[in-house]
Amino acid sequence: MLTEADILLALRDCYDPQLPCNIVDLGLVRSITITPDHEAPGTGIPGVPQKHLVHIEITPTQTSEESAAQLSAQIANRLAGIETVSRTTTTLLHEPTWTPLSITPAGRRTLGLDGNPNLVQIR
Repeated sequence: MLTEADILLALRDCYDPQLPCNIVDLGLVRSITITPDHEAPGTGIPGVPQKHLVHIEITPTQTSEESAAQLSAQIANRLAGIETVSRTTTTLLHEPTWTPLSITPAGRRTLGLDGNPNLVQIR
């Protein structure tokens, strides 16, 4: 069974176009919806795994169309590699806006924001 944890793990391979950190640790992922795809080829055939439709809502760090297109393409391409995902859609949310307060502790470490006295700590 496909879970939100499976999707989040895969999304750790998708990076923000501007910041050298994955979209999960930057806190861009707002919601993940997974629903069975009852119209996928092979549905109901014994031995064929259930396919799912995945919808992801993210808040981008940038509002440019180029960044939005790059994020959406990365997400779709990465999740296409999961056997039980039949289709992925991405919605870019502009409210609430992304702030550095959304970055996880792992993301702060990746960006070098923890333990460096010359940088502002984000909490």
